[in-house]
Amino acid sequence: MDIKAFRNNAPGECISISGGNFAFVPNPLPPNLDYDARLRRLLSQADLLVGELSGIGRVLKNPYLLIGPYIRREAVSSSRIEGTQSSLNDLFFYEAMPSAKPRIPDVREVINYVRAMEIGLELREKLPISVRLIRHLHRVLLDNVRGQSSNLGQIRRDQNWIGPTGCSISEATFIPPPPRQVLDALSNWERYLHSDPEDPPLVQCALTHYQFEAIHPFLDGNGRIGRLLITLFLCDRGILSQPLLYLSAFFERSREEYYRRLITVSQTGDWYGWLDFFLRGVIAQAGHAIADSKRILALHEVYQERIRQTKRVPETAHRLIDEIFISPVVSISGLSKKWDVSFNAVKTGVKRLLDVGILLDVGQVRRGKLYVAHELTELLSGSSSPSR
Repeated sequence: MDIKAFRNNAPGECISISGGNFAFVPNPLPPNLDYDARLRRLLSQADLLVGELSGIGRVLKNPYLLIGPYIRREAVSSSRIEGTQSSLNDLFFYEAMPSAKPRIPDVREVINYVRAMEIGLELREKLPISVRLIRHLHRVLLDNVRGQSSNLGQIRRDQNWIGPTGCSISEATFIPPPPRQVLDALSNWERYLHSDPEDPPLVQCALTHYQFEAIHPFLDGNGRIGRLLITLFLCDRGILSQPLLYLSAFFERSREEYYRRLITVSQTGDWYGWLDFFLRGVIAQAGHAIADSKRILALHEVYQERIRQTKRVPETAHRLIDEIFISPVVSISGLSKKWDVSFNAVKTGVKRLLDVGILLDVGQVRRGKLYVAHELTELLSGSSSPSR
């Protein structure tokens, strides 16, 4: 880590560690911020769009029509930032037939991210965002995947560092606090989370994300846990009624700037550059999420109308329409087990959706056939308009 890059106004201290290296220990939050006109304008625009997105979540009769796809988009993008190759379709196919060997092995990491997010959202009523919660989520995130030997759920007791793949500590671009300082840094982070700061919630969210990344409390999985906490924070504070903001997609598209903005805070105290970037991401992704939610709900209505136009609709056909918006790739055996209904009842519903073009038969895999809601997967993976 280049000590010369850290100026006098850096929001922390560079302390000497072994081998002639230095580690950065961030100051407790919050920093002193004086909002300029641009930052106030970005904050106002972000608040407006997040409020609109939250309103969509509140009026949905079945919020899982959007929650399922959005959590999975977040999981794919956040994991890709860390080098995974899995696509959204890889995830859908693996969820439909987990007993089959995945085409992309690292899809299991994405599955774990989905599980960690769902568990975090479920636990937030009982367990606030805290060191205890992040340790629990870390165990879920790295269960049986790369990094699983890195002391699951344990705050690190060894020095870690950030830099090019395979680099030594002397070649690192950033070295977070030494182990003896990590618990104190996390205590300060947690104290800020549970204080009543004057900063607006979106600013608080940006500050706590930076601080978590600067502390880097685990040997592996820090980036994913840190990004997962953004969604949990916004839902916990009531800023989002449902987890519909997949901010990692913006970070993935702007990966170099994302990392540069974070490290520049540590080096020069450029909070405004980081907040500007973060709020631009919120604005972009909230806008995308609002537009996508309208397309997804429109497609759901198209599917319902196709079914209504047929005769003697089996009960499972209606149930299937909601199910495929959570998991657009399905198997008859898997749904029979999940719903605890007969194989033939599910088969009848699947056949009706095949007949009206909602599902496509994608062929035989281990232990059964898979069917895909092709229009929906195209919409979620890119952009398309539903047609009747």
